Amino acid sequence: MVPDCTMIDWDDVRYFLAVARGGSVRAAALRLGVNHATVLRRVAQLEDRLGVQLFEKLPSGYRITSAGEEVLELAERMEATSHQLEARVFGRDQGVRGLLRVTLAPPLATHLLMPDFVEFARLHPEIEMDVSASGELANLTNRDADVAIRVVYDRKTLPLNLHGLKGPEVFGGVYMSRDRLAAWRADACDPLRWIVISVHGVSDWAGEGEVRTAEVPFRVSDAEAQLAAIRLGLGIATLPCFVGDADPLLVRVPGTKLHLYGTLWLLTQGDARKTKRVRLFTEFVAHTLAAHALLLTGLSGSRE
Repeated sequence: MVPDCTMIDWDDVRYFLAVARGGSVRAAALRLGVNHATVLRRVAQLEDRLGVQLFEKLPSGYRITSAGEEVLELAERMEATSHQLEARVFGRDQGVRGLLRVTLAPPLATHLLMPDFVEFARLHPEIEMDVSASGELANLTNRDADVAIRVVYDRKTLPLNLHGLKGPEVFGGVYMSRDRLAAWRADACDPLRWIVISVHGVSDWAGEGEVRTAEVPFRVSDAEAQLAAIRLGLGIATLPCFVGDADPLLVRVPGTKLHLYGTLWLLTQGDARKTKRVRLFTEFVAHTLAAHALLLTGLSGSRE
């Protein structure tokens, strides 16, 4: 079966791909930012046009049918062609006005680069900034974003089709609240608890130090909750130096060393990097990252 692509609405194909990849209507709805009913309607519309059943509904989710597998292969080709077309047209855009989508990890946005992004927006008010602070890696090839700012430990893991500007190295350390350190120095009997993000746990390299730590950790779901618990004096945690050293309420735990997280990279996709607003942004951020180098590497020192 080879469907007549002239009959197919590309938007319907996008919904089909989201269900096939997510394994459920709910996952597809979350990915596309629509409601459950919309996904069902668009998939049903595609099935009507093709005259086949694309998914089998199971208690565990949606399983693609044999006909769906064949459609999936063609749909992915359509998607790739669409992305190539968008990227090529986008790359020829030398106007400053327009949308610029940037993705980076939440701590980089919240604790380091947001003032720089604000300054760039003030310099270029005609550029519509869309900043996605997320732990998920956006797919630049699929144009989920125009620029990605990532901490990369091994350069070999970078996709070959991406253009990268190398920035400073990023180091992390072990931190506690200034008041908690003073209390510990006055009475070092109480062990300090590790405050960890649930999905990460305690870093292997963070086991050294002068303070005694408790066996039972305190777990939180995200970096901001972790930082709040450290500030309140509950215990110690590993943090990027650009977070820990910049916070006047925190100090490095005595006897601990810094550890390399990786290197910051400014990443763009081949055609997208040719647009004027992408070039303006990457050049601007490259300069700001260089200015932040001492803080990123931990050489600015922890406030004692």
